[in-house]
Amino acid sequence: MVNNKMMSWMRNSNKNAAVLLLIFLFLSSSTSTCKAHLSSHFYDHTCPNALSTIRSAIRTAVSRERRMAASLVRLHFHDCFVQGCDASILLKDSPSITSERNAFQNKDSVRGFEVIDSAKAEVEKTCPGVVSCADILALAARDASVAVGGPSWSVKLGRRDSTTASLALAEAQLPRATDDLPKLLSNFASKGLTAEDMVALSGAHTLGQARCITFRGRIYNSESDIDAGFATTRQRRCPATGGDQNLAALDLVTPNSFDNKYFKNLIQKKGLLASDQILFSGGSTDSVVSKYSQSPATFKSDFASAMIKMSEIDLLTGSAGQIRRICSAVN
Repeated sequence: MVNNKMMSWMRNSNKNAAVLLLIFLFLSSSTSTCKAHLSSHFYDHTCPNALSTIRSAIRTAVSRERRMAASLVRLHFHDCFVQGCDASILLKDSPSITSERNAFQNKDSVRGFEVIDSAKAEVEKTCPGVVSCADILALAARDASVAVGGPSWSVKLGRRDSTTASLALAEAQLPRATDDLPKLLSNFASKGLTAEDMVALSGAHTLGQARCITFRGRIYNSESDIDAGFATTRQRRCPATGGDQNLAALDLVTPNSFDNKYFKNLIQKKGLLASDQILFSGGSTDSVVSKYSQSPATFKSDFASAMIKMSEIDLLTGSAGQIRRICSAVN
């Protein structure tokens, strides 16, 4: 038979176990609230044609101008690094908004707004007020990658749009072309991204173009580690003075293909931006660059994984924020 002392111990143990279970459930729910609202099937019933409509809009835009693929990936990146992936970058100046578009890292360079607006307009025709601009940005980046031979990935949906923007945060938190390695690592770490994530995401520079003003200091610096022949080639389109907006492909070898030539370029000291070349300059990320230069499959896989992580930074879900009717303005 069980004596009274044993019965008392068992009752207390059950109470303690119940308390511990409640604490565990509370912590679990509080740390995964945002993720719980996300699902790759989020619009299956409320707007079943949303994904195909957005995909069609992106394919059309990229077929018109292949550079647009890089621009859409960058637009999503520049959104997620400021206030999280909330479509704040799409907001124009208004009496209540100071647009992030005017930040130093965005002004005259971030593009693709009209493509997102077009996709949003098409979705609104059949499902008004259902699909967020933030989700469209996330899907557009994935669909743009696929359109130029890059990897695909599953995009979890359910983001909502912010009603604010922050020019100050954009200028403080978006990477700059002149950032050194410690600053870049710290910046990405603050967003929950590893050094490997950072190098993989930088591989998006296998596509796209940069303005002369962003790389002039590198190609005319006699103390730079840049390949001399590469520097001379770049100087043809980027004079020592003037021509600030002249464009040059970030990857001179295969500028319109999503491949791993970007990393091969870095090993040959042919990175166009200082913030590119710093990834292979005797520092802690050299080994990651080497790995991706040797295995395009590994790069594509890691790029997809890093894009998923980035696309889930500080989300608005549930009843937070709103679903904007027009991406450039709050409702």
